[in-house]
Amino acid sequence: MTVLASALDTRSDDYAAHRAALLGKLAALDTEHAKALAGGGEKYVQRHRGRGKLLARERIELLLDPDTPFLELSPLAAWGSDYTVGASLVTGIGVVEGVECLITANDPTVRGGASNPWSLKKALRANEIAFANRLPCISLVESGGADLPSQKEIFIPGGGIFRDLTRLSAAGIPTVAVVFGNSTAGGAYIPGMSDHVIMVKERAKVFLGGPPLVKMATGEESDDESLGGAGMHARTSGLADYFAVDEQDAIRQARRVVARLNHRKAYRDPAAVEPPAHDPDELLGIVPDDLKIPFDPREVIARIVDGSDFDEFKPLYGASLVTGWARLHGYPVGILANARGVLFSAESQKAAQFIQLANQRDIPLLFLHNTTGYMVGKEYEQGGIIKHGSMMINAVSNSRVPHLSVLMGASYGAGHYGMCGRAYDPRFLFAWPGAKSAVMGPQQLAGVLSIVARQSAAAKGQPYDDDADAALRAMVEQQIESESLPMFLSGRLYDDGVIDPRDTRTVLGICLSAIHTAPYEGARGGFGVFRM
Repeated sequence: MTVLASALDTRSDDYAAHRAALLGKLAALDTEHAKALAGGGEKYVQRHRGRGKLLARERIELLLDPDTPFLELSPLAAWGSDYTVGASLVTGIGVVEGVECLITANDPTVRGGASNPWSLKKALRANEIAFANRLPCISLVESGGADLPSQKEIFIPGGGIFRDLTRLSAAGIPTVAVVFGNSTAGGAYIPGMSDHVIMVKERAKVFLGGPPLVKMATGEESDDESLGGAGMHARTSGLADYFAVDEQDAIRQARRVVARLNHRKAYRDPAAVEPPAHDPDELLGIVPDDLKIPFDPREVIARIVDGSDFDEFKPLYGASLVTGWARLHGYPVGILANARGVLFSAESQKAAQFIQLANQRDIPLLFLHNTTGYMVGKEYEQGGIIKHGSMMINAVSNSRVPHLSVLMGASYGAGHYGMCGRAYDPRFLFAWPGAKSAVMGPQQLAGVLSIVARQSAAAKGQPYDDDADAALRAMVEQQIESESLPMFLSGRLYDDGVIDPRDTRTVLGICLSAIHTAPYEGARGGFGVFRM
């Protein structure tokens, strides 16, 4: 056993300061999560309950197997926009009748569950996760369709939702729709394109056009029930496969549908699971609030992997990047973790070799980010940092084993790419509350703009206004700082959620289990040309 020892002093002032700062950020995060949980607010929640209906998360809770976790995805979607935090949609991974499923649920307390641009992005991301990991999809539907004032941003890309449902079905990934209320206009295609459809008596309303639209279009008089009620679809149109007497019955029937899917994981159960030898609660005190201060990522690894057992690869070479092998909740993983922020040529070459080895062995990769990017300067440019950094990015881009990413601290510039940022399609990407991600740090970016402006003035023979320069730098720093924060990035779905560091092991365990539902095979070549 190669159990990592810990040098973390939990009685030090630094540890206490780091912990206090992160707890403050977690409190702020909880406040934002509470906005998503509140849905449309007390007025609309009470109106919904007054109709005898369950809330979106209550429906999910009844659907899941008792005492099993639900990994909610993108809970901060739409944060910082004009739309409600959460984007009127709940998505996540949970276990139903022993089967890991991707679950989506409209929140009808937010504008009747209507989809806005961020709801669409969130739904498409959920479908992407389901497809990559072969997770059955369960849609808990109650939506008035598109949020019409924003139709220009929804209509064209919105067709992807229906395309995805048909492609999931064609790939043998089951899709189930449970209709609790309105599912109108484009929303009618959710049950229309699902493999299995359950509708609730006197509540489900599924039609392309409601009575007012039918009247305007054809002059025909109709009512909700005869036009698109659950009874009509169960007896006449055949759209409903199962007819439920109430919401609880609909959820019971959905569970029975999943139980009969005969859906199997591609891989056997993992090896025996051993908890870390070091307390995960101590993760709160490892990362400094000032991300310029380095920390040892082995302290993080020791608190998330099984038995804190880690076999480090090339420990003396390229020491700014820690690489090695471990198990997490019984699943083998290769880990790449930034140690001192900057990536040099040696780290880049080490990473490329390690990624190739993981692909040879079919082992998923976990990237733990704390990087300011690749090193700059004459010595490093002459030493080939561009081609060596490109080698690492090439390896990440063409690797075929599943990737997981966690932003612990900084994730700047091309280092974000080399460590498998969002653009490089990790199966899942999460951030800690103190993480930051941007082209570069706020001070560096503001400084670069200042230098360029000063040089431009000099080239034109014009005087330079130092007071205006200081004001510009302050404004740019503030803007970049706000746009680097995890809640800002999570609101735009650049990650799958901002998580409590203490939950990292659990979150990654759920993700690894989901990943092993689908078969995968590492690249045995095909990495393109490595510039040596």
